[in-house]
Amino acid sequence: MSGAALYRTPIHGDWIDYNGHLRDAYYGLIVSLATDELMDRLGIDASYRQSSGNTLYTLELHMHFLREVKQSDIVQVTVRILGSDTKRIHAALDLNCEGRSEPAATAEIMLLHVHQGDAPAAQPFPAPIAAALAKFALTHGALAPGIPGSRRMELRSRS
Repeated sequence: MSGAALYRTPIHGDWIDYNGHLRDAYYGLIVSLATDELMDRLGIDASYRQSSGNTLYTLELHMHFLREVKQSDIVQVTVRILGSDTKRIHAALDLNCEGRSEPAATAEIMLLHVHQGDAPAAQPFPAPIAAALAKFALTHGALAPGIPGSRRMELRSRS
């Protein structure tokens, strides 16, 4: 497992599909809940959001489904910061079933720091959050990924 441990969850029975494994949408839910934990660790917590009106919006999410997740599994999510600038975070998350070394899924996410209101607009991170992000990225950014990153999706013709 690579990255900083963020989130851990059992798989609920109503998350299981007709094939007996985790329904696609719930991988996204798990990533979303792990992203909430990342926000808290960076200082973009409920208090910050309420006092500043700022939060993170998801701009893009790429999910790679690698192995089945069953109801008996417990999923542990880790994160690496792949890059950031004054307003954005590019992160990679690995979803591992406890007891297995290879990820069941990986996700890449692009997050944008936004001031909410009548006309939401991107805002630079304040200094304390930028510092927390830099420290987190330094500690967990250079770790090896679970699999290669995003790629273009296409059908290649087979002769």
